Amino acid sequence: MVTARILVADDHEVVRKGIRAILEAHSGWEVCGEAVDGRDAVEKAEALKPDVVIIDIGMPLLNGLDATRQILKQRAATKVLVLTMHESEQVVQQVLEAGARGYLLKSDASRDLINAVEELKRNKTFFTSKVAQLVLETFLRRRPHPDGNVPNLLTPREREVVQLLAEGKSTKEVAVALDLSVKTAETHRSNIMRKLDIHSISELVLYAVRNNIVQVMPPLNVPSLNERQS
Repeated sequence: MVTARILVADDHEVVRKGIRAILEAHSGWEVCGEAVDGRDAVEKAEALKPDVVIIDIGMPLLNGLDATRQILKQRAATKVLVLTMHESEQVVQQVLEAGARGYLLKSDASRDLINAVEELKRNKTFFTSKVAQLVLETFLRRRPHPDGNVPNLLTPREREVVQLLAEGKSTKEVAVALDLSVKTAETHRSNIMRKLDIHSISELVLYAVRNNIVQVMPPLNVPSLNERQS
């Protein structure tokens, strides 16, 4: 008997397969689908209606936080567990703001993933042990962003445009990806630049990284030519 249907969303196949193996070893749990980017996750969540979505923050086309917002807008009953390599108060705040019920470091997944899903299924929350409880309690006492954080200036659609532009897409490519006219995409771009008071794509990329709309992956530890030859 299937007691939980789970959608796994991560742009790295090895991560998806590893998570799937852990989940399917649990009796009654079924991985009903896998998604390779944020948009794919939103579409599959709508089609498959999983009980739980496990989603990475840093994915192409649509980041995990904005994908979470769209998934929960479609079906509020879905429980979302966010996976990330990073721990910081800012990321925790953004995860909670997006509506996710859990926050799990990838480094802790092999140990805590089963427990995290079980907690979400019981309508509880789960946060990796490395996240200070004080940070969570402080955030939960707030009502949204009394400090007026800049991300609230942008609409969900504008955040999508920011991510695509920051990923190197042209305005025309943004229009195609979001099914907009080029003129509408250009209007969004102009409005974003005006709202954020920025004047170049490089500034836009910096804003996107700082606000976790896109993430910069750490460089691979590739040996130098001299090291390879030694």
